[in-house]
Amino acid sequence: MLKLHDLKPPAGSRRKKRRVGRGPGSGRGKTAGRGHKGQKSRAGYSMRRGFEGGQMPLVRRVPKRGFNNPTRVEYTILNVEQLNRFVDGTVVNPEVLKDMGLFKRRTVGLKILGNGELTASLTVQASKFTRTAMKKIEAANGKVEVL
Repeated sequence: MLKLHDLKPPAGSRRKKRRVGRGPGSGRGKTAGRGHKGQKSRAGYSMRRGFEGGQMPLVRRVPKRGFNNPTRVEYTILNVEQLNRFVDGTVVNPEVLKDMGLFKRRTVGLKILGNGELTASLTVQASKFTRTAMKKIEAANGKVEVL
């Protein structure tokens, strides 16, 4: 009868933990694979990120430049001429553009710019429009809807 204390994993499925510093016969005796002396051989050693042995780290040697605005809102930009690929009467919104691979994931919204000419009459839904883009969409008998 098989008992709980007799259970063992199949041979070769689990490796035994390597016991370092357990004599010369183990192959990892004496210095236990840490070399001789020095900071790295001591117990509790851990080098923090960017530490260069006391030398002034690169991050602090190089001057800071520019400014990253934490509240910046980034939009996917699309020109009016890029909307010509759609058939008349289509509702163009970020979901449709995402399926086509034109809408970037890392952006918050969609902004339509007025570069080029529009021939198709579409209902365009976006976060922002330029004045020229609105005029060109409405001139092509389309609708502008701000999300």
